[in-house]
Amino acid sequence: MDSKRSTLVVATSGRRICIYNLEIVEGNPKLVLVEDRESSLKYQTRTLRIFPDGTGMALGSIEGRVAIEYLEEATAEAAGRKKYAFKCHRINDTVYPVNAIAFHPVHGTLATGGADGTAVIWDAIHKKRLTAIQPKFPTSVAALAFNADGTELAVASSYTFEGGERDVGPKDEIYVREVRDVECRPKKK
Repeated sequence: MDSKRSTLVVATSGRRICIYNLEIVEGNPKLVLVEDRESSLKYQTRTLRIFPDGTGMALGSIEGRVAIEYLEEATAEAAGRKKYAFKCHRINDTVYPVNAIAFHPVHGTLATGGADGTAVIWDAIHKKRLTAIQPKFPTSVAALAFNADGTELAVASSYTFEGGERDVGPKDEIYVREVRDVECRPKKK
């Protein structure tokens, strides 16, 4: 679930994407369902984030993919932008869920965090991997966020039960890493 201005988007376990508009009716807030559509991802969505400009969203799934979709699909297609998905968070033949997505506040690129213990920064517009945050984290990346000017990335590393219950595992930790502009700036086409 994510919100931007008066838009709220919710991904359900049944692969539905529900887009709501928050309206004020007679002084009271009211959520109005604008669209209920099927996700372009084949498996359950684990995370979603609305683009900084509010025109679309990035969805992360349990199948190790990120989908880029637009809130107003017809308008986006008329402008030459089509929804698509890309593979990420894979090691050899093993696929790991995408647990977290965060948009860079300056460049609009995005970071993904996966159950493989990695955080990667992507240029989603040009469909390019920009950088992988090193070193790999001791367990799953459960959440991540850029600071307001995009110079730091906070990463929460915590076991997310992708392998079932465990008696003992790595302890939960939060890391803050400085990110250079070159690591987050979109690639020139």
